[in-house]
Amino acid sequence: MGRKFLVALGGAALALSLAACSGGGAGSGEKSGDEKPSDLTIGVSMPTQTSERWIADGNAVKSKLEAKGYKVDLQYAGDDIPTQSQQVDQMITQGADVLILAAIDGTALSSQLQAAAAAKIPVISYDRLIRGSKDVDFYVSFDNYKVGVAQGTALLVGLGLLNKDGSKGTAKGPLNVELFAGSLDDNNTQFFFGGAMDTLKPFIDDGTLVVKSKQTTPEQVATLRWQQETAQKRMENLLTSAYNDGSKVDGVLSPYDGISRGIITALQNAGYGKGAKKLPVVTGQDAEIASIKLINDGVQSSTVFKDTRLLAEQAVNAAEAFLQKKQPQANDTKTYNNGVKVVPAYLLPIATVYKDDIKATLIDSGYWTADEVAAGQAKK
Repeated sequence: MGRKFLVALGGAALALSLAACSGGGAGSGEKSGDEKPSDLTIGVSMPTQTSERWIADGNAVKSKLEAKGYKVDLQYAGDDIPTQSQQVDQMITQGADVLILAAIDGTALSSQLQAAAAAKIPVISYDRLIRGSKDVDFYVSFDNYKVGVAQGTALLVGLGLLNKDGSKGTAKGPLNVELFAGSLDDNNTQFFFGGAMDTLKPFIDDGTLVVKSKQTTPEQVATLRWQQETAQKRMENLLTSAYNDGSKVDGVLSPYDGISRGIITALQNAGYGKGAKKLPVVTGQDAEIASIKLINDGVQSSTVFKDTRLLAEQAVNAAEAFLQKKQPQANDTKTYNNGVKVVPAYLLPIATVYKDDIKATLIDSGYWTADEVAAGQAKK
């Protein structure tokens, strides 16, 4: 799921410090270091406004930077790769001092990153790791493998095979499940799906869980651009092809709340949730308000909460470190190899949210209000 972004900043004399960290990538800025925040512009590129999550991220990064006095150029790319490429090109040519980039396709911005490096602009990859380039200086995200583990575990808990404390549950197999993954051009997809499958595999191997469609590889279960409509269509196809013998789906691994809602719509259209035909357990990610209402109403089983407020804060911290000719604080310097280099990262914690966690985790923390949860809609 899932529930599972870019900064480029130019600071003064960053060549030596960044070479030590990023193997000669972007980052030997020509600023004097005496500039006031109001003299500096940070370019922020987000992939889409069709997802509530990315709107929240963009707003959080922008507001936190502006609160410190920086000028911010926030652009959304409408899930269109050429648009994002053009927007980032424009940020560079207009003299952005920092780029914060959440890439649509983690391999599609190489020429833009080369231009940023030539312009002495450090690049911060936001939540989605940019791949295939040495010109990525830092990565801020969550522990995405743990997100997958949490989703797999939540499916097992929802099915009754495990209790929340990890002990064995009372349910018995075989239980029919289907698997969904995110978009293959998003580096996080492999982490989410890998963590989930490592968790589910023992139950699949011993026959407790049965993937009736036999679709178990990332390529078979991927959802291009994480689109809700794409997930709904695939779930409809699974129901007509693998469940036309009267058998039922007991659970669905979903990596993201939008995908979850597409899956649930397909299931409801097929009669699930009516009479004795219970809705399957459906996981999720990102704690989107529409899905939090579904969880509160007993329709969706769970989601993984990634607090975008904390992620935005780390992006701002990293940007300021580069401007001050320092290295951002990293807590992982081994995991995130983008195919050319290991990108130093700061990873944030995640939390699984079931119905009885909504108040403590989301409402009490101020992420959503009780009224928003009841309505399933964020207040403007």
